[in-house]
Amino acid sequence: MIPAPADAFAATPVQEEGAGSAGISPLGRVFAVIALLEALTWAGLLVGMFLKYVTGTTEAGVWLFGRLHGGMFMVYVVMTLVAAVSLRWRWWVALLALLASVPPLVTLPLEIWLRRTGRLARRPRA
Repeated sequence: MIPAPADAFAATPVQEEGAGSAGISPLGRVFAVIALLEALTWAGLLVGMFLKYVTGTTEAGVWLFGRLHGGMFMVYVVMTLVAAVSLRWRWWVALLALLASVPPLVTLPLEIWLRRTGRLARRPRA
């Protein structure tokens, strides 16, 4: 196998020293928690819809998780905008983070990607 040239991955953000989980900013940690909660409320809503529309047993899951997920969705959108500005994300990263809130459970892999690429760490001013 031929080794890749040193600049082959230049388009990928280079992780800064300590950009792993230890390098996550406090705002990045809050974003990660909210992304997790948004995904969990999505999962609860999906279970509630299954119980309501497939088994026909109860509407309580949709009633409860519909409200919880609606609130967490709004909190996630606001937090994404705050994180995008404060952590200096490029416009396409912010757009991707906003779009991740629409399909079920996509905020989880997005948060993992943001963490691994160092985008949840505080970026130095230019």
